[in-house]
Amino acid sequence: MLAPSTISVVISFLIILIAIAFYTLIERKFLGYFHLRKGPNKVRLIGIPQPFADAIKLFFKEQVFPTTANKLPFILAPILGLILALMI
Repeated sequence: MLAPSTISVVISFLIILIAIAFYTLIERKFLGYFHLRKGPNKVRLIGIPQPFADAIKLFFKEQVFPTTANKLPFILAPILGLILALMI
């Protein structure tokens, strides 16, 4: 069984990721109003589920590998960049 501190860290991480997704939605809405258009409203309810639709689209996109690239660094570089950015 997981320790309570581990569960707390995982829940905090998920809450932060969801908050960032909705911050992105709000940012896109404001940018849409600044450009005199409505912004993201493609997914029902005034665009509120848009971050989840974006995440689903991102996870189901086809991964394309360059033929001459080393696959391990090609996969690990963005993951390492994300981890380092979240540590700041």
